[in-house]
Amino acid sequence: MKKIKLLFAVLGFAASAYSQGNNYTQDYTKYQGLALTPPMGWNSWNKFACNVDENLIKQVADAMVSSGMKDAGYTYINIDDCWHGDRDQQGFIHPDPKRFPSGMKALADYIHSKGLKMGIYSDAGSQTCGGRPGSRGYEFQDAQTYASWGIDYLKYDWCNTEGLRGEGAYKTIAAALKRAGRPMVLSICEWGTDKPWTWGSKVGELWRTTGDIYNCFDCIKDNGSWHANGVMKILDMQKGLRQYAGPGHWNDPDMLEVGNGMATNEDRAHFSMWCMIAAPLIAGNDIRNMSAQTAAILKNKEVIAVDQDPMGVQGYQYSVKDSVETWLKPLQGGDWAICFLNRGTKAQKVDFDWKSEVITDTLSKAVLDAQKQVYTLRNLWTMKDAGTTKSPLKGEVAAHDVLMLRLHHKN
Repeated sequence: MKKIKLLFAVLGFAASAYSQGNNYTQDYTKYQGLALTPPMGWNSWNKFACNVDENLIKQVADAMVSSGMKDAGYTYINIDDCWHGDRDQQGFIHPDPKRFPSGMKALADYIHSKGLKMGIYSDAGSQTCGGRPGSRGYEFQDAQTYASWGIDYLKYDWCNTEGLRGEGAYKTIAAALKRAGRPMVLSICEWGTDKPWTWGSKVGELWRTTGDIYNCFDCIKDNGSWHANGVMKILDMQKGLRQYAGPGHWNDPDMLEVGNGMATNEDRAHFSMWCMIAAPLIAGNDIRNMSAQTAAILKNKEVIAVDQDPMGVQGYQYSVKDSVETWLKPLQGGDWAICFLNRGTKAQKVDFDWKSEVITDTLSKAVLDAQKQVYTLRNLWTMKDAGTTKSPLKGEVAAHDVLMLRLHHKN
């Protein structure tokens, strides 16, 4: 009889537990309310690769403030690969003691004291791309460690991930971050292999759509077992993805190469197009020692405002004529951004009749109707007013450059 009662008690407990839900079920979703506009900041990789240490990062944080980058909207100071030391006997990761002798908590405190936020890097595999300890099997420990350091942003790479699938691996780190209890932006750096745009919006705030960028306008850099792509090659790879982007979830065509060796006009075109497609603006140059031309590009608040528009609509290619592409981006309040991109090696004339047709964005349903509404024009690079849509636009776009305008909806 006692055995029967015990059996019923066990069954009753099991039924109760089942009805209440499994307490060990993970929450594989991201924190809500982060990155409602594309993240802006700086990352160490494009310029410094593995040559990172705490003095460099402090100097960059100082320069972020003194250069006016912070005032322009740049928030995150992100340390990429190679900061890692070893794991201790319990499996917890520690920074390289020679490169970061003060520890990451002290460095995060320093960055926070500047009114900035700190990002860090790890990898879903056993090792990072630079051969440091990856997070595979240590996801929850690493998330707890990052939270204790005061980290605000995690770039999570995809090297050495044999046997893993992207969606599952990134859900695991998302659950770990949630359990750690500190809101962090999760940058899914999976290179577009597992189509992260189809699942990433519930897991992270941004996802890489391609492999690595390279600091040339339109080329492919062959690295043997893999290749990197120039700016225009990366831009072409964004086709068909705009419907997946929006507040809190962004397509990421990789970090900026502005100031890393291209001509000023090419940097300007690069920056303009990243803003037109609502890309994260993560600078990758040495902001401690940048030219006036580079600073003027990165800090152009009127162009940045196109990227940071609260509506969060990714722009699109509207038409192509010869070497000139016309791109459009609907903005909040009925405004529009238009960018004429000249991919050719010779200057091209632009002749655009605003009244020739009504333009409707099929995604946002925004309408540009210059037949019924007069828009004022603002040249975003000269920062000068440029007439209205009452008259056709006639201008010229230099080679590998842009003509970028904002159309203001007059009430």
